Amino acid sequence: MRIFWRPFGFLRRLFKVESCSVTKSESLIPLAWTSLKHSKAPDIFLLDQRKRFSTMPEIERDQRDSELFSPPSDVRGMTTLDRTAFNKTVTIPTLKVRKEIVNKLMRSLKRAALQRPGIKRVIEDPEDEESRLIMLDPYKIFTNDSFEEAELSILKQLNVSPQISKYNLELTYENFKSEEILRAVLPEGQDVTSGFSRVGHIAHLNLRDHQLPFKHLIGQVMIDKNPGITLAVNKINNIDNTYRNFQMEVLYGEENMMTKVRENNYTYEFDFSKVYWNPRLSTEHSRITELLKPGDVLFDVFAGVGPFAIPAAKKNCTVFANDLNPESYKWLLHNCKLNKVDNKVKVFNLDGKDFLQGPVREELMQQLGPLSKERKHSVHIVMNLPAKAIEFLSVFKSLLDGQPRGSELLPIVHCYSFSKDANPAKDVQQQVEAVLGISLDPCSSVHLVRNVAPNKEMLCITFRIPASILYKNQALDLENQEDPPPFKRQRTDKAFSEEKTTIA
Repeated sequence: MRIFWRPFGFLRRLFKVESCSVTKSESLIPLAWTSLKHSKAPDIFLLDQRKRFSTMPEIERDQRDSELFSPPSDVRGMTTLDRTAFNKTVTIPTLKVRKEIVNKLMRSLKRAALQRPGIKRVIEDPEDEESRLIMLDPYKIFTNDSFEEAELSILKQLNVSPQISKYNLELTYENFKSEEILRAVLPEGQDVTSGFSRVGHIAHLNLRDHQLPFKHLIGQVMIDKNPGITLAVNKINNIDNTYRNFQMEVLYGEENMMTKVRENNYTYEFDFSKVYWNPRLSTEHSRITELLKPGDVLFDVFAGVGPFAIPAAKKNCTVFANDLNPESYKWLLHNCKLNKVDNKVKVFNLDGKDFLQGPVREELMQQLGPLSKERKHSVHIVMNLPAKAIEFLSVFKSLLDGQPRGSELLPIVHCYSFSKDANPAKDVQQQVEAVLGISLDPCSSVHLVRNVAPNKEMLCITFRIPASILYKNQALDLENQEDPPPFKRQRTDKAFSEEKTTIA
């Protein structure tokens, strides 16, 4: 069995380790650089600080920086958003220079200049229109002696006094990003919701119990801090296995569930409250599409609104797409027209079992029958209903009459499933083998799609349906055979676990 690991759904971070020497003067932050709340000062916008992994002195400095450039502490426990409560003034060191030399000087003051994203490092001097004020890093520049020799040299060359002045910089709600706001508001030490699934103009969150008292505030912050988001919703129950949708409550915003999304250069429109859509499956949709070749046949048993079917049709495949949910069926038809593939996709509104025993069986009899022309294309069956798809595999038992024309023409199944097992690949294959009553090794592969929850994986097992399963007469021969011997895996359970740990 081939096992593929693809780190979908995980962020890859590149950590840069920097050495940082802290002098005596740098380790003592002067009391002059203090935080003052509700003080009047010009507005300068602050977006966020970068998270860095570095040596201990650097971490200590980042912790102090987090305290200085973070929301006021008295917003803790806020459940009704009060934007004015986030006003905060910090005192920043500045250097006064003539405006005509600012650009030249800034190239030499990269170390000393304030590096906070979103803050203008150069501002007008309110007392002298011919001068400018350069914002300096309050953790590097405390006094005139804080400049390095090279910096003092360029200041001297440009006839700039190293005299440090103070500037009161006012931070407001607009200057903090969502993660900083929620970390300051929610109970200390609790998980902070800063991520969500974006579905067009909708932010879809899965809040935990400790976050529910703050749910309306969280929804409002998500809308405030994410341009284009006008509605925030929270999932309040598990996915319904019949129609693959779930109940949602509106946290904040205009209640408009009709949305439009763009995925892999295709456009999809639907009512998010009535159909299934997961933007985290974008990579998986592309992966399956890449396996297909022009002329191939695709049967999409649980097609949803078309994320597998439409790209396949655009690739000049013959597509049969089905979904039991009447709303999904409606939007599948709509999206086929929207993407101009309605003449290449045959759409059905049937139960998955009826679809397999009806349209799929009929087409397979033509594709694999003795009267069919010699063909080189493949037949693929996608079964993306992870909670129950494996149960539908029993339909393939003795589905076709006649004799197989060749093993290379047999349909290839891509079946999705969840697993909480310590070795999910082995678990999924064993589930499939239990339903089919036959060993799939070595003719199967397992691909990790994404991590759904702690200790819960979504996987796709791909295999070619054995003739002994698909054809009636072959099934009779199988009954007279001895049980297949235990199969060997090309990768051990330990190897799968090690690969998962290394990449994750």
